[in-house]
Formats: sequence, C-alpha cells, structure tokens
Amino acid sequence: MAGRSWAGTTLDDRKAARREQLVEAGLDLLGTQGSAGVSVRAVCRHAKLTERYFYESFTDREELVVAVYEHIGEQARQALVDAVSDTAEPAERAKAAVRAFVGLMLDDPRKGRVLLLAPITDPALTTRGIALLPSFAELVSGQLSHGDAAERQMTSIGLVGALSNVFIAYLDGSLKVSRDRLIDHCVRLVLGADRQP
Repeated sequence: MAGRSWAGTTLDDRKAARREQLVEAGLDLLGTQGSAGVSVRAVCRHAKLTERYFYESFTDREELVVAVYEHIGEQARQALVDAVSDTAEPAERAKAAVRAFVGLMLDDPRKGRVLLLAPITDPALTTRGIALLPSFAELVSGQLSHGDAAERQMTSIGLVGALSNVFIAYLDGSLKVSRDRLIDHCVRLVLGADRQP
C-alpha cells in the first residue's frame, strides 16, 4: 500500500510532505506566538490540514513541539559543523561559527525563538533543551585548543551558557546592539575562553 503511487507520489511521500507541513506550521506558531499559540487545532489550521493528518504523524501537541525543536537544533548543529570544517586558524573558526549561528538565529528569528526561548516557557521542551546543551558544548569543546579534557569541558559548558544568554537577550529585545557588534562580542568571548591560562 505504501508503495502505491497517486498523482506521481507514493503514500509515504505524501505522509512525509504532510509531516513537513505540520512541522513548518509548528515552527511558525512557536516562533512567532510562543508556546501559547501552539495547539493541535491551530497547527492544523495553519498547515491547512485536518486533525486526521496531524495524528498520522504525531501522537499529541508535545510530540510536534519536540519535533520542531529537534529540527531547528539539528540545523544549528549542522551550521556550526559546516562553518568550522574548512578553517584551521582558531580566530577564523570562531568568527565562522559565530556568524553561522547568528545567521541561522537572526535571519529567521522564529528559529532563534524556538531554540533559545521556547524551552524556557514550554514544559514539553524544558528537559529537551537541557538535553541538547551537552551536544553544543561538545562541539565547542572540540574547537578549543588549551587545557586538558576537563578544562575544555568546563570552558565549553560555560561558553555555551554565556552565548545562549546573550542570544536570548538579543532575541527578546532586552539587548539592543547592532548585529555586527553582537557578532564581534561573541567572537571575543569564544577567543577569550580559549586562551592559555
């Protein structure tokens, strides 16, 4: 049945496309209206799909919210990996990583709000946000060049926390600086954290 084709697409392809529509609708609602704006009915209305199709992909609202969050988290992780893969010099790696992250979070502020603000307000994401932080700290730790493994781990955890709070303040409007100044400050934080003691 899954392999049968209708109008040139299989059932599995259509299910995947509907799931993508729902995730995109969830991103739009969570990233603009916050947690309160995301209900099964609102997501279906936004995606122009019936609830039947919602439950084809997700068991409940919380599962959708986590899927949206994990989708953006993976985009952020990949953007950072791609940014530092071609650069050997530490200062250039720091600039490339910060620019890539800022680009993802600010060019589409919905993504920044989902990744950094939603875990603060949505119970479905609180533990998921905590669980995602170590993977970002591990990425940062792999780019640090000074100290033993424990020192790099502590530095990377502190750095991820500091940078997250700077981005949260920028996204919620309490930090009012230019994008260039934000990038320069974050690059200085990264480079300063990796200095030889």
